[in-house]
Amino acid sequence: MSESLPLLLAFLATLAAAGWVASKPWRLARRRQRLAALPFPAPWRRILRQRVPLVARLPARQQLKLKALMQVFLAEKPIIGCVGLRVTDEMRVTIAALACLPLLGAARGVYPELRQVLLYPSAFVVERPVAQAGGLQSEQRRVLLGESWSQGQVLLAWDEVKRGAATPGDGHNVVIHEFAHQLDQAGGAANGAPALASSEAYQRWSAVMSREFALLRQRLARGEPTLIDPYAATEPAEFFAVISELFFERARELAVQHPALYAELRGYYRLDPAGWD
Repeated sequence: MSESLPLLLAFLATLAAAGWVASKPWRLARRRQRLAALPFPAPWRRILRQRVPLVARLPARQQLKLKALMQVFLAEKPIIGCVGLRVTDEMRVTIAALACLPLLGAARGVYPELRQVLLYPSAFVVERPVAQAGGLQSEQRRVLLGESWSQGQVLLAWDEVKRGAATPGDGHNVVIHEFAHQLDQAGGAANGAPALASSEAYQRWSAVMSREFALLRQRLARGEPTLIDPYAATEPAEFFAVISELFFERARELAVQHPALYAELRGYYRLDPAGWD
């Protein structure tokens, strides 16, 4: 009896550990339910009214859902100030509101691969290896306002975040742009085709996006004005991020000028911002 006791205890410990691991999704869901049900702080409501006017356009039900998502986002995703920046509630609430907009429709979790947001006061410099002739590599320095990394980080410049939040009708929003990249990067490198429901959905998405991408490049080559920012023509991943900015900020114009494109985004995000307010 005494010899079998350690084996029994080891078995029970293993069973308990396995149960704890298996229950993780359930525990996470329960925790998020509790966070979402907490009263939304009054100071945060004031920040939304003053700093993120786009939120006021949302239907009342969507505003409530956005606030619930924000509570979860802010509890789980640290926003870290860089180069001496002290992160305030204004910064946290503004970023969370814009980052959670793309999550209002389809159930995608709360950016499960995102570990942290790095916030700079203004434009920041990153260095990347660039392949040269003969197999050599050199470091290329780039000045950026935002960037999304597949390793679980989003980098943002606060002055550009603030500007984009204050001007919701200009079609430029660095937070929406970078978090669209996060959706695109779920499970791999960004390629302009985020996770879709079926092979048919991928085929339709590819056909529409490829056609619109090519048309944009043709119009730019002819010097014609476009609703879509020229930066979208650099590569498919940037095309998806740029049109996502338009989808949330200039939805009606996008729907009129690019109806097939708008329809694909409406299906993906499961939202119809052209009908808001």
